[in-house]
Amino acid sequence: MLETFTTIDFELATAKYNSVCAVGIVNVVNGEISNEFYSLVRPPDNKYMWQTSRVHGIKPKHTADAPSFIEIYPTIKEMIQGQHMVAHDELLDRSVLKDTMSFYNLHYPELELANMWDCTSKIYRSYGFERTKLSICCELMGVELKHHDALSDARATAHLFLKKDAAMEMNKLG
Repeated sequence: MLETFTTIDFELATAKYNSVCAVGIVNVVNGEISNEFYSLVRPPDNKYMWQTSRVHGIKPKHTADAPSFIEIYPTIKEMIQGQHMVAHDELLDRSVLKDTMSFYNLHYPELELANMWDCTSKIYRSYGFERTKLSICCELMGVELKHHDALSDARATAHLFLKKDAAMEMNKLG
């Protein structure tokens, strides 16, 4: 059966879950990527921690003129509402979405999403992978990745989810 689902990945400007500075979304229909969305996002007060910028390379100068989350929310909503959601770190990305929506007085329940999403990290761990960082899973499964680029991370998560049966077989063999 060919899978239909949506992956999402956020990059954060600070340790606060409402400090989204980039988002990547990938829609998969019948096992094929059908739509992708990427945007830089101006976090609240365009405030960053140097530690997060060091990870993803995004700095205040990159998002000074970027749209805020509330400005791109209509596109996000259109792509994820009612979808079967997948993320590599499901708890983190779901929490970021909820906290950011709350910050902007948007109502998460209107998205009609499951209480928990599929998590490729948990799936691969359940198959016996000892380490399930996105970069490690991608390397083992031959998935292209430009790590900490929100769209690349979302696309890689989609490919990992599509390859989960192969991953299970690979680990059975040893």
